[in-house]
Amino acid sequence: MARQTITITEPNDRWLKQKIEENEYASKSELINDLIRRQRELELERAWLRNELIKGEKSGLSTKTMAEILEEAKKRAK
Repeated sequence: MARQTITITEPNDRWLKQKIEENEYASKSELINDLIRRQRELELERAWLRNELIKGEKSGLSTKTMAEILEEAKKRAK
């Protein structure tokens, strides 16, 4: 595992300490790694959503009703 030294602001340090005191995390390293992991997941989700929106725009206008679109989406989700 790579070792890093970082500087954080006092309010952020208090927040980190609070999370550890509340037993949500065992250490600052664990908490920071979790925050980074969550950010990476969020970026992947945003990239996926962006690509889906682009695909939707490129597919053109639909002649289906909202009910038809909703029904189709429900079938895909199953």
